[in-house]
Formats: sequence, C-alpha cells, structure tokens
Amino acid sequence: MDTFALDPRLEADSLPLADLPLSRALLMNDARYPWVILVPRVPSISEVFELSQEDQEQLWRETTALGAAMKEAFHGDKLNIATLGNVVSQLHIHLVVRYQDDASWPAPVWGNGSAKPYALTQQGERREQLLAQIRGLTL
Repeated sequence: MDTFALDPRLEADSLPLADLPLSRALLMNDARYPWVILVPRVPSISEVFELSQEDQEQLWRETTALGAAMKEAFHGDKLNIATLGNVVSQLHIHLVVRYQDDASWPAPVWGNGSAKPYALTQQGERREQLLAQIRGLTL
C-alpha cells in the first residue's frame, strides 16, 4: 500500500506548519507574500478529481476557510488560489495573499522575481501568525 510522502521539491521550498484533517499545511519560504501550500495527505494523487468526493469537499473546506482567514489576517487586496502541478505533480494548492502594491501585481507570483527566503525571526513570526489562523478554523 502506498503511503503519503511529501514531494522533495515541496519539502525543499517550504516549512511545515500543521496537519489539517486532510491536508498538510506548508509555509512557502518566500517572504514576499503570505503564502501557504495545502497538500492532501493522500498518496499518488496529482489531480483534484482523483480524490474521493468526501476528500474533495474537505479540501475545498480547508482551502476556503484558511484562505478567508489569511486574507483577513494579512489585510490582502486579493487571495490567489491555484493548483498548477506543472513542475511538482503531487496535488497541492497554493493560497497566496496579494496586494496591489506587491512586486508582481497584477501578474501571477510564478515567474516574477526570485523567492526571498524568510530570515529566522521572520519565519517564526509568520509561522505563529498562520498557526493562530489555523487554530481558529472550523473544518
């Protein structure tokens, strides 16, 4: 039987936050944006439609609840939600808080500039901000 394992690229580009009922929440290591990645803990899945109906509904609950909490907490102008998978095929959903004055606006964050890794103190602060939002979710 397959067991869940995080894609090495996701592991290299992010920092662990928490496990939600279905997904592992990761902090993207890019201080330019409040950015979380949700990875369903289901092995060998690359598309949303490969999840059971129940897991699809749970993934959407997690995505919308966390996205709304992030947009409010970080006072964003927009929340981008995306599943691409062109580079990393493991199913994962990006939640990115955007601002009209951010470096990439209005374009997507992908392919615009280089990631700016968090300094250790910034990393701790951002993790705590996001964990507070996660603890407040009803999923």
